[in-house]
Amino acid sequence: MKELLITATDTDAGKTILTIALTAYWQTYHKDLKLGLFKPIQTGIGDRELYTKLFSLDQSLDEINPLWYETPVAPPVASEREGRLVELDRVWSTFTTLRQQKDFVLVEGLGGLGSPVTHELTVADIARDWHLPTILVVPVKLGAIAQTVANVALARQMKVNLLGIILNCVKPCSEKEIADWTPVELIESLTQVQVCGVIPHLADITDLGKLAKAASNLDLEKFLPVLTKV
Repeated sequence: MKELLITATDTDAGKTILTIALTAYWQTYHKDLKLGLFKPIQTGIGDRELYTKLFSLDQSLDEINPLWYETPVAPPVASEREGRLVELDRVWSTFTTLRQQKDFVLVEGLGGLGSPVTHELTVADIARDWHLPTILVVPVKLGAIAQTVANVALARQMKVNLLGIILNCVKPCSEKEIADWTPVELIESLTQVQVCGVIPHLADITDLGKLAKAASNLDLEKFLPVLTKV
């Protein structure tokens, strides 16, 4: 396994937090391994700008994010408004080259697993067609159980290689709220997918030390076997 797709139940669920936490952990403890960051498609300002602000990456902006739209909406809508195609061939070519150059590539998806990439394809289609091992980020909030069950069912229907689930505290959460809104045993029983940990609420997403610490508390061996946990 040389890549991992980080997807979620929806927009703002915590894909970026997990991506930068894993990158902070990697660059802190595993500098001998070459890590690539890849955002296949981005609409509006966001992840690629944050990556380059936080990390010294041996990648150009186009290598990080080969397809960018100014309009912050779903790619099929943005492409129509800007009179441009969703050039998946270009995205795939850039990704293939990056895989050859790096020991491992973290791929941050857009939106959620069911979010549209084109008028015909969703993120789940891309995960299946590109054979991307996948981790699902679930926000800790009321309704998370149903969202998780639905997204795991979609992953299973689309034959996505779903390795595990990460819970993310999108706002400060008590232990009781985490247990009430996202009970691990119930989620695992309903989905038959392992919950690989919880990311606490991080008020400052630029604090690399706290990001690396959050990643270190996850069950990394389940979805990042290339790493040896410190």
